[in-house]
Amino acid sequence: MTLKLTFHGAAGCVTGFCARLETDQAVLLIDCGMFQGPKTLKALNYDPLPFDPHKVDAVLLTHAHIDHSGLLPKLMKAGYEGPIYATAGTRDLCAVMLADAGGIQESEVRQLNRRNERRGRDAVEPIYTAEDAEPTLALFRKVKLGDPVAVAPGVTAIYWEAGHILGAASIELRVDTQDGPVSLLFSGDLGPGGRDYSADPEGPSGVDYLILESTYGDRERTDATPDDRRRQLAEVLNQAQAAGGPLLIPAFAVERSQELLADILTLMRDGQVPDCDVFLDSPLAIEATEVFRQRGWIRSAGRNPFEDLHASEQLKFLRDPWESDTLDRLKGWHIILAASGMCDAGRVRKHLKRLLWNRKATVLLAGYQAVGTLGRILAEGAERVRIQGEDIQVRAAIRTLDVYSGHADARGLAAWAKARGPVRGGVFLAHGEPPGLEGLKARLAGEGFPESRLFIPVMDQTFRLTAKGAEASEGPRRIAAGAAARPDWHNARAALLLALDARLEGLDDAARTALLKQLARSLADTGGASASTPVAPAQASGPVTADSPGSA
Repeated sequence: MTLKLTFHGAAGCVTGFCARLETDQAVLLIDCGMFQGPKTLKALNYDPLPFDPHKVDAVLLTHAHIDHSGLLPKLMKAGYEGPIYATAGTRDLCAVMLADAGGIQESEVRQLNRRNERRGRDAVEPIYTAEDAEPTLALFRKVKLGDPVAVAPGVTAIYWEAGHILGAASIELRVDTQDGPVSLLFSGDLGPGGRDYSADPEGPSGVDYLILESTYGDRERTDATPDDRRRQLAEVLNQAQAAGGPLLIPAFAVERSQELLADILTLMRDGQVPDCDVFLDSPLAIEATEVFRQRGWIRSAGRNPFEDLHASEQLKFLRDPWESDTLDRLKGWHIILAASGMCDAGRVRKHLKRLLWNRKATVLLAGYQAVGTLGRILAEGAERVRIQGEDIQVRAAIRTLDVYSGHADARGLAAWAKARGPVRGGVFLAHGEPPGLEGLKARLAGEGFPESRLFIPVMDQTFRLTAKGAEASEGPRRIAAGAAARPDWHNARAALLLALDARLEGLDDAARTALLKQLARSLADTGGASASTPVAPAQASGPVTADSPGSA
């Protein structure tokens, strides 16, 4: 019997993971994630699903992050009624994350439709609403790590500790075939190991096919103990306090926020950084923190490091928008954690608009920043950015810390993959941008994995899994190979508008008029506006702000 494995997301990019496994008896989805990054990529969230939801027998969810779970309500709305298998921690986090994602879509679509009405454009609908989360959660079936679960005819699943976030798992599938059992292992997102806030990743050995994440496939991080991590954070906090302004941390609401808060409060309690008010300005992060307070027990440490994360005189939870707005009046040293971690949605955009121009302010990026996001642009040293239609000069200090990454680096990924050997059929590298994918492929080849059995899928590519190995087949694709992990025309347009504004500022009126006429003639030559058409104010929302859903 031949198995078919199709990659519908996180193929050539780091978001939107979704793999479809077809057997003679069943069709399974492993994850159903939302795309993030360039608008061309996010537009796929609005497209019809590239498969028939009614033909899917079960969904197996590795963890709760939106780029792995975020399209489950869309799947449900499209007609899926089967089970969604996940750990208890993943289910509890999805209970708050999916409703929050639906609420954000409703809010952003309302704002977009107000602009569309003024522009004479058609209204758009959210992918799903907050209310759609509840019937989706009714489909969840809890599984325990290590327990075999019959998830479909002829298919047994075993969930293994992934060490990434609370509840995260790698999923082993054992498929009965006429030629004997075939085993597949989906890594999900793997943690770096050796941390005090999460367990080390585990997994079986001797699998037939390995589907491996590659987020940091081309990068090695310096080994850091928990004390090293807190020491590096203390250095950033002390520098931010010395600058005389606030510290803004774009917060990944799940795991990263909780780890940062726990370390910040520890540093203040130990007198290593000055005391100040700490604001968690993210309803999702607040709800997730309660899940961590209830389920954050670390077996190896024998404790729950998150049990003290509750609203207090020092740590303040801001649930309502009006509470967030009060931060505009604060001066001097304080800390704000606000969603989202890549700066492309949520309340953090408002804070960035009012703080990026301030030389006394500091922005700390403490997680992976995907191509096409505002976080990536800031990390790469942009001097000006465009947020919700406004040009902002970047004068704040931009700091980065990778010691809080929830992903294994290249060495960790290769070591984990090697421990799963012998891998008899092949290794598929997903959930990575091209440098990470190619870097990990070269590293695995150097570790003895046959290069002919190392595959880098592109979006919507299908592989036939046989006893002799994997064979790629061609089919329709929603996005061109290589396009998923590079800035798109929206980014280029925003960059051009920023450059144009900067250029115009340095000219006198006559030179400005001449330049605009020259641009108008260029547009006319390409079939655009006529040479006499006035140049309209920029309507782009910016390169990376998720100002509008998809390509709307």
